[in-house]
Amino acid sequence: MPEGHTLHRLALLHQRRYAGAPVEVSSPQGRFSAEAAVVTGKVMTAAEAYGKHLFHHYGPQGTVHVHLGLYGSFTEHTVPVTEPIGQVRMRLVGGTHWTDLRGPTRCELLNPGEVEAIVARLGPDPLRRDADPERAWHRISRSRTSLAALLMDQSVIAGAGNVYRAEVLFRQGIDPLLPGRSLRHEQWEQLWADLRDLMRDGVRLGRIDTVAWRHRPEVTGRAPRNDRHGGEVYVYRRAGQPCLVCATPVAQTELAGRNLYWCPACQRP
Repeated sequence: MPEGHTLHRLALLHQRRYAGAPVEVSSPQGRFSAEAAVVTGKVMTAAEAYGKHLFHHYGPQGTVHVHLGLYGSFTEHTVPVTEPIGQVRMRLVGGTHWTDLRGPTRCELLNPGEVEAIVARLGPDPLRRDADPERAWHRISRSRTSLAALLMDQSVIAGAGNVYRAEVLFRQGIDPLLPGRSLRHEQWEQLWADLRDLMRDGVRLGRIDTVAWRHRPEVTGRAPRNDRHGGEVYVYRRAGQPCLVCATPVAQTELAGRNLYWCPACQRP
């Protein structure tokens, strides 16, 4: 599932290419046709992301809400527009560019109250200027649940996923199974700041890169990472491989239906 930096990159891209002018919206697949008819020809006033949710605002006509889920994706193109290929849920056409949305978990037209209800269920998003990390700390500091589970809970922190969860806990040297209420406030402040910086790098680079320069292939001489997720990481999907810091084999287990990765030496209980 795309993590929060991907949605923020999409929001920035769509804001630049489509906002401020009338756009054509259609649903070649047909599943979004009624909603598309309401907003087509209208001005997209803004595109923004909150966590893993993307919002296209159309003023009084409402807001198109997209959640990509596991299989959703946008493909971006320059005009002229070509015939649809595959199951295109929503097609958005602007003056110079157009984009097709396929396979999302959610693609719907919402009123302001419905948008507010979605945002109200989410924790602070490290990539938003209005984020309040103390809201997340309030939940974490009172919970017996492991930090690894809490960081994946979108009602605690919005936008962080499996990769950021594993990497920020490693970088901070924190046992992923530590109960939230055992975390010190100064540790939380450092964890939040690191997560925010990593996710900002993700927006800038378009990939998740978490490895410090001194541990990168260019310095150590090791082979670069070869993985479809891209970027250099410390522990994510490196089970059984030597830790880049201490050479201890990276551990893996399943937690709440997701794979968890950590270094037993660098992240001692």
